[in-house]
Amino acid sequence: MNLPRRLAAPQPTWERDVDVVVLGSGAAGLSAALAARPVRSVLVVTKDVLSAGSTQWAQGGLAGVLDPSDTIENHVSDTLAAGAGLCDEAVVRELVREAPKSIRYLMRLGAAFDPERGGTDIALTREGGHSHNRIVHSGGDQSGAEVQRTLDESAIGAGVDVLSRAFALDLVMGTAADGERQVAGVRIGQTDEHGQLVSVGIVTARAVVVACGGYGQVFASTSNPPAVTGDGVALALRAGLSATDLEFVQFHPTVMWRGSDATGQQMLVSEAVRGEGAILFDAAGERVMVGVHPQEDLAPRDVVSAAISQRMAEAPGGVDDHVYLDATHMGERFYERFPSITAACREIGLDPATDRIPVSPAAHYACGGIKADLDGHTSLRGLFAVGEVSSTGVHGANRLASNSLTESIVAGTRVGRDLAWELPDRVSVEPEFEDPMALPLLNPARLREVRAVMSRHVGVLRDELSLSSAAGALGAIARDMSSVKSSSDERASVEPSRRSWEGTNLLTVAVAMVAAARARTESRGCHRRVDYPDTLDKWVTHLDVTLDSVGEICVDGTPD
Repeated sequence: MNLPRRLAAPQPTWERDVDVVVLGSGAAGLSAALAARPVRSVLVVTKDVLSAGSTQWAQGGLAGVLDPSDTIENHVSDTLAAGAGLCDEAVVRELVREAPKSIRYLMRLGAAFDPERGGTDIALTREGGHSHNRIVHSGGDQSGAEVQRTLDESAIGAGVDVLSRAFALDLVMGTAADGERQVAGVRIGQTDEHGQLVSVGIVTARAVVVACGGYGQVFASTSNPPAVTGDGVALALRAGLSATDLEFVQFHPTVMWRGSDATGQQMLVSEAVRGEGAILFDAAGERVMVGVHPQEDLAPRDVVSAAISQRMAEAPGGVDDHVYLDATHMGERFYERFPSITAACREIGLDPATDRIPVSPAAHYACGGIKADLDGHTSLRGLFAVGEVSSTGVHGANRLASNSLTESIVAGTRVGRDLAWELPDRVSVEPEFEDPMALPLLNPARLREVRAVMSRHVGVLRDELSLSSAAGALGAIARDMSSVKSSSDERASVEPSRRSWEGTNLLTVAVAMVAAARARTESRGCHRRVDYPDTLDKWVTHLDVTLDSVGEICVDGTPD
């Protein structure tokens, strides 16, 4: 199959120049933008509006050692255990040391975190994989919204410019004085509120920070909002960078089940609900997690998701598509602690104080991404990556709950601070000889098909048969996409738009993810192969995925 090396769009008609351009408006991107101001001119590019990404929807909170009975070593140990051998311990230690400072930083910016019940100290709760209470939260289960609000207001107040409804199509390249390849900016597709193309332009910058989030929308069922379509990873692959650990997609074990036909973004039932003592039961009334893991219902997410999936496959009580979360021991206190989840329960006719909540695993977080360090540096000069789009070594094969917002604040602030101190040299934009309008785009009508393939064949439990079926189906879609574009019937060509760009990005990421999942012939973290159930020492390695010059996905790093 031949995936496009650029996204189709008309020639640029406008230009803009800034010191730093940030792609994405979640916690990581806004933290970077805020830290770079007021020393640098900063433009945040968001394909929707500021609050359309995943940060807004985060329920749990931020993890950090704030309790005197907790220690840095405990947090490090929990993170390494959850990461199943693929974390970089040195990077984990950096993050954990800076986590408490990042939380206090947000508080100084105006974030209001919940106090202890009946007290004034900050409230701390526990989530899966954590040995101690160390999760700060806001509004019960509205922590992400408070972080987003705080950073939105702080960044705008600091003079950060925002370009809304602007899609980052591809990087613009240049050559440094020493002959090294370097980023010179980004090509932007400006759209209207319906996602239709308005214009194309070039934003030149001395630094490009990619903070586009993950790729949860590659699956039919996900906790992620519609904007999370793998744009940053696909952009990096087209620019010749490698993406690491794409096979490790964390499925959140408790996403509200709204029926077998439900697709798209689903309501998360926060891990903090189990942190408050909720228990998982199957439809026959038997506990799911007893005997599976020492921490039972508070085991790491990969363990709980796999256990639920296995139990559903057995169809206890004749039910094979969900289990139940029982938080009725909280009674009406549930309403105050989890107001958003309460509202979602009531929408489907449930009272969480008296009824068990139907749940099932759904795609939640990409543990892999663009290879970067905790300061955001990538292998391409002038390009930085922070947040879920990056792979820094913090999360390994499975992210520890609530480490993601913490990493976004820490890494975003570090890269912004560094860019305030020193920028890469300016380079001239290289001329482009290829007409991007000649390249294929995915028909948005086929995106449902891509998602169905991924959910059916590349879910929590995988094997070679399911993965090869996925590769075949995705390959057929990619070949059809190319044949439509090369057809003499110009009316058959897909027009550039937000939907066709997103679909093409998701297809690119899906093909890359399946290739990595087929190559990793073991089970580790949130990659579970039923045909290779063991975790093998030789696989303590990272798989790098690249897109070659003819649009083929290549996987490197296998030990065989």
